[in-house]
Amino acid sequence: MEKLSKKALKEQYKNRTVIGGVYCIKCNSNLWIRATKNMQGSKNRFAFSVLNNYCPETCMIESWNQFGASNFTFEILEELEKKETQTDREFSDDVNTLLEIWTEKLKS
Repeated sequence: MEKLSKKALKEQYKNRTVIGGVYCIKCNSNLWIRATKNMQGSKNRFAFSVLNNYCPETCMIESWNQFGASNFTFEILEELEKKETQTDREFSDDVNTLLEIWTEKLKS
């Protein structure tokens, strides 16, 4: 594998496709809805938490201790790709709007 220069790696990182969106973590009848600007990162963090039996959020600790890590699942509800013309702030606003829509949808 060819080694890339720091400059090339930096450019590659800048030009990557950024995927955000809304996901939920489920355990039995419990459901936690979250938004993220980095879906793959959130998915990886969850998988790491399950693998190491480390509860990802304090609000889940009671269920985590009662049911165990293996009963938790990560489900992507909707993904959103950041447009080239969008600023980080605009993308964040879009992701948060998507979270509001999904929160209302799942309440009813």
